[in-house]
Amino acid sequence: MLIPPISRAGAAFARRFAQASAAPSAIDWRIGDGETGLFGEDVVAGGEGRALSVPRAFIALAQQVICHSDPARFDLLYRLLWRLQEERELLQIASDHDVHRAEALARSIRRDMHKMTAFVRFREVDDGEGGEAFVAWFEPEHHILERVAPFFVERFTTMHWTILTPRGTLLWDGRELRLGKAATRAQAPTSDAMEEWWRTYYASIFNPARLKPKAMKAEMPVKYWRNLPEAELISPLIADAARRTQEMIMSAPTSPQRRRPATAASDPAVSDLSAIESWEEAASAARSCRRCDLWCDATQTVFGEGPRSARVAFVGEQPGDQEDLAGKPFIGPAGKVFDRAMADAGLDRSRAYVTNAVKHFKFQLRGKRRIHEKPNAGEVKACRFWLDLELGFVKPQLVVALGATALKALSGHAGSLTAARGRELALPDGTPLLATVHPSYLLRLPEEEAKEAETRRFIADLKQIGSLVPGLRLPKAA
Repeated sequence: MLIPPISRAGAAFARRFAQASAAPSAIDWRIGDGETGLFGEDVVAGGEGRALSVPRAFIALAQQVICHSDPARFDLLYRLLWRLQEERELLQIASDHDVHRAEALARSIRRDMHKMTAFVRFREVDDGEGGEAFVAWFEPEHHILERVAPFFVERFTTMHWTILTPRGTLLWDGRELRLGKAATRAQAPTSDAMEEWWRTYYASIFNPARLKPKAMKAEMPVKYWRNLPEAELISPLIADAARRTQEMIMSAPTSPQRRRPATAASDPAVSDLSAIESWEEAASAARSCRRCDLWCDATQTVFGEGPRSARVAFVGEQPGDQEDLAGKPFIGPAGKVFDRAMADAGLDRSRAYVTNAVKHFKFQLRGKRRIHEKPNAGEVKACRFWLDLELGFVKPQLVVALGATALKALSGHAGSLTAARGRELALPDGTPLLATVHPSYLLRLPEEEAKEAETRRFIADLKQIGSLVPGLRLPKAA
């Protein structure tokens, strides 16, 4: 019996054969325009009267299997139909060869339909009447066009589209779906104006850190790539994935988890900064400082701390991670080095005023860590306002710059710290100024020998400060 490639008539023929009690081995199924089979129309027309019944599950299974391109599918389905007349529970026996084969063919159909819905790419063309039309090219493995058509009609209802395939053509004009003849790839457009935008979008959402090439190729087989506009990007993106991943690990921050409290309202009493008359008013006004952008990510303003009558003021660079969270200066690792050095030099930190040139913590995120980042000149300049207020209210006899940033903030000295260290300097108002290293410098020294030598030198600088301002010294034990 000759049957068309996709024929609902196949089911009718099968029913008639079964009613005629034609055993499966007696039927030669052929597809297309081949020669006549072993049996002609006489067999089909010869038998009637046998009542047929099959489980509902067979109908659903047969509707999928018949779409498969396997030439043996009709023989398989007829054999199942024949056996089901006597073996009513046959479809429940998964180990049965015929059932297993039919289920495998049905899975192939479902997979082919999924791929078509996922990998069809429409390209815009002129419909000849000044309107929009879209054409796509796809190469299904099986005869699935009729089964998959409802998906495209529902998804692209308002579009006029055509899907060309070697197995036929689907045409939708907004009202009616038609099936057309088989087409060739040459009939399909090769690109449209939107594809460059699509490639840009695809490259921007490609996450190299989540790349799994084997899984990607299993879900998006390479044989479909030739129809995808983004395909030309895939190999270069995969090749560059390792470098981009490493770059993300080293430099890209995760989404910042800002821990700053709600912005404090400006103190009405000090809303006019020129009217600040006390250290307390200055500290209060600094909490709502917006003179630069560092407040955006910092937890809070870290103002200076110490006696208002302190004879020495130490000025560092900026608060660190722990200072930012606690709101107190010099309490982190560098602050602990500072405390030990002060004690070794015989000085009492509680008698000194300690502060920073910049009042907000500047950092960059690496994973969950907040890594110190040096403030720029504009940020230092913006914070000079608060530093001047602090020193103006405390009026120390001596100011000590801890590190190059503090030295530049206080004096404008743009040279190296080494050149200024040990020299007698002065602030614009004449207050004596000394410069030494920041305690964090000692923490960063990799070699113990150098660290010990620089620590001794730092302590010597502090002892010099003690000799200039004896009131800073620790009281002698009785």
